[in-house]
Amino acid sequence: MPVLKNSESSRRSSGLALPGVVVLLLLISATASWWCLQKGYILYFGDAEAHLNIARRILDSRTPGPEQIGTGWLPLPHVLMIPFVARDSWWRSGLAGTIPSSACFVLAGTFLFAVARRVFASNPAALCSTMLFALNPNMLYLQATPMTEPLFLASVAALLWATLWFRDSQSLLALLAAAIASNAASLTRYEGWFLIPFVSLYLLMAAKRKWHAVLFGALAALAPLAWIAHNRFYYGNALEFYNGPWSAIGIYRRSLAEGMQPYPGDHDWRAALHYYLAAGRAVIGTPVFVCGIAGAGIALWKRTRWPLLFLSLAPAFYVWSMHSSGTPIFITSLWPHSYYNSRYAIALLLPVAFAGGALVTLLPDRRRMAAAAALMSVPVIAWFALGEPPICWKESEVNSTARRHWTAEAARFLAANYQSGAGVMFPFGDMTGVLRAAGIPLREGLHEGNGPAWFAATVRPDFIHLEEWAIGFAGDEVVTAVQRGRHYALRKRITVKYAPVVEIYQRQ
Repeated sequence: MPVLKNSESSRRSSGLALPGVVVLLLLISATASWWCLQKGYILYFGDAEAHLNIARRILDSRTPGPEQIGTGWLPLPHVLMIPFVARDSWWRSGLAGTIPSSACFVLAGTFLFAVARRVFASNPAALCSTMLFALNPNMLYLQATPMTEPLFLASVAALLWATLWFRDSQSLLALLAAAIASNAASLTRYEGWFLIPFVSLYLLMAAKRKWHAVLFGALAALAPLAWIAHNRFYYGNALEFYNGPWSAIGIYRRSLAEGMQPYPGDHDWRAALHYYLAAGRAVIGTPVFVCGIAGAGIALWKRTRWPLLFLSLAPAFYVWSMHSSGTPIFITSLWPHSYYNSRYAIALLLPVAFAGGALVTLLPDRRRMAAAAALMSVPVIAWFALGEPPICWKESEVNSTARRHWTAEAARFLAANYQSGAGVMFPFGDMTGVLRAAGIPLREGLHEGNGPAWFAATVRPDFIHLEEWAIGFAGDEVVTAVQRGRHYALRKRITVKYAPVVEIYQRQ
């Protein structure tokens, strides 16, 4: 009888573990998000501002619809924000971007717990992995912003869990779950496309019915094919997202032609790996990074190969991108000693956190929870001991100082002088933040995404001048057009150090 009681108690404890982890993740996420919202940090990243406003313009535009999704950035993060950006106050504060990101953070942690528990057969080890992920300060900041990393990490963790479920059950439902997670990853970041052949090969080896792996490959290909079709239909170039003028490689090639030095790692594998690992230590923290390396050795010793290989694919993709696609990562400890794209190293957090849980399995069952608690405290203690802000937050703060200054000043001016319905011409991008901060609906603006109307206003400003206001950077397409048209007078010029001059015009 005592054995039965212990067995029942163990099963009950195991059954409560997952809901308990979900509640814990919700509390952690809500606390971090509320703090970032109160501090005004949510839209420090220029990309966070852009993601939020792209989602808003799908509904709030002179030409609403799928075309407003644009190219370059994949659509799922923007689509998930649509129900929230429809509320003006949430759009203006940035909360509309926080809600889906925070939900994805909780999902990522939940799936990581499920994966680690399945692999290690230990609740304490799984909890350790989950908390190494959830208590990382850079992760906590990113999950409070409208950035794409939380959604991608949730998709990756879900995909890994589904592959393990399929391996053990051969269930068609598990295969469909893997396909859904793969499509979510592929509609969020291009690393998701890179995962498809590796997962297909694994499923081919694991499947008793080989057509299951073929079915997964066919279903997983739907997302990339849909995005290629979107670019072909709206831009006339199926690979517009890759080689178009506003793609990463297109911008990089223009910069090189203008005399910029090549990025570190460009066609240099050693430098690319060095920069990425240096960014990884900065983002994850050296103590946790070391725990992850030690745990990876233990996991490999125990033949836990697929989870480690799979979770290492996204970091490998970034190194490849740095080498071959003009993708830079800058951190202050390496030339050019600045901040840029440090958040890409957050992809290392999943494999490091997962591997860290393996350390707990070295101890007897009765000591595992104490060991897990000690390891879970490492990221918090390390960051407090260093006394430095998380690098992802610091990058967003440093790189946005000038933008936040001129955005606030321009928004104050328009809020005081703009009359509803007057119309304002502006270049979509950083300038959109001025309309958001001023409370001007995007449908009252005219920008590049509005097709013929924009083309007419910029090509024939002497004939087409319907908007009462125009705002742009000195010398850009908007300012050049209104100056050629001679129908506008300069009302406000904003000059901020390290930023282009902002000019606001009113039609006479």
